[in-house]
Amino acid sequence: MQPFTYERAGSVRAAAAAVAAKPEAKFISGGTNLLDLMKLEIERPTHLVDISRLPLDRIEETPEGGLRIGAQVRNSDLAADLRVRSRYPVLSQALLAGASGQIRNKASTAGNLLQRTRCPYFYDRNMPCNKREPGSGCAALEGFNRMHAVLGASEACIAVHPSDLAVAMAALDAEVETSLPEGTTRTIPIVDLHRLPASTPHVETTLGHGEMITAVTLPPPPSGRQLYRKVRDRASYAFALVSVAAVVEKNGVRIRRARIAMGGVAPKPWRTLEAEYVLAGAEAADPAFSEAAESALAGAVGRGSNDFKIPLAKRTIRQTLAAAVEDA
Repeated sequence: MQPFTYERAGSVRAAAAAVAAKPEAKFISGGTNLLDLMKLEIERPTHLVDISRLPLDRIEETPEGGLRIGAQVRNSDLAADLRVRSRYPVLSQALLAGASGQIRNKASTAGNLLQRTRCPYFYDRNMPCNKREPGSGCAALEGFNRMHAVLGASEACIAVHPSDLAVAMAALDAEVETSLPEGTTRTIPIVDLHRLPASTPHVETTLGHGEMITAVTLPPPPSGRQLYRKVRDRASYAFALVSVAAVVEKNGVRIRRARIAMGGVAPKPWRTLEAEYVLAGAEAADPAFSEAAESALAGAVGRGSNDFKIPLAKRTIRQTLAAAVEDA
């Protein structure tokens, strides 16, 4: 591990200013991802700003009837909150499907959203990786790419985003609140927080240097059924091969509105707007589910070892929709 300096921030503005003042500075909270990357010398911050003690660990009601989740709320606390479990069950289900109890006890809401890919080539400093070293190439293109993206990737990078939480929040139309170093704030729809790789896969979010997530806001809970389904190699402590977060609102035998987001298939949480258009007003049964699944994966491209993800994602969408409609 490379040497670094450390400070504990006393306020949000001070934290943002401290990181902005040094090009290689980083925020640290739970550290469940960053510390591993530092030990492997993939991340080499010269200065760490500890934000774990800032008063951003509360879940509050909003005047509109939603919830405002502080950036420092631990994953385990968020999953267990009665308001989340009863009004946003897809979020609680996604959190409980991720990592382990020990990690959920440390990982923060903001940190979960900003975790970096688990691509093995990103972690192997002997292999080329544009995300780790821009311009070096992407070893996964012709390598072992079973876990990699079939949607939204580029010739520069086919790594996937690993967060379960972010997928559920995308289906719920969440918004991210941030604080900038100069003291101003902004709100970003969560579907716009992460960037697709294009030719710059090392630029992973729309956040500026020193811009800090302070909260995530959920709109009033949708009516209908919410469901998160994660397909993985083992029952726990494994990243998604494919995951689907679905929110389905019915009107009699027809679907009034559906929101679908996928994980494990793209470099960011993937909102399937085309599938949602197909389902709007459709009968709540096949063939609408199959048509929606085909639409969601219409642009999918396999790279060999991950070809199976395309039919797997289609089946997972169909099954998740069928289960959601049955209980809606």
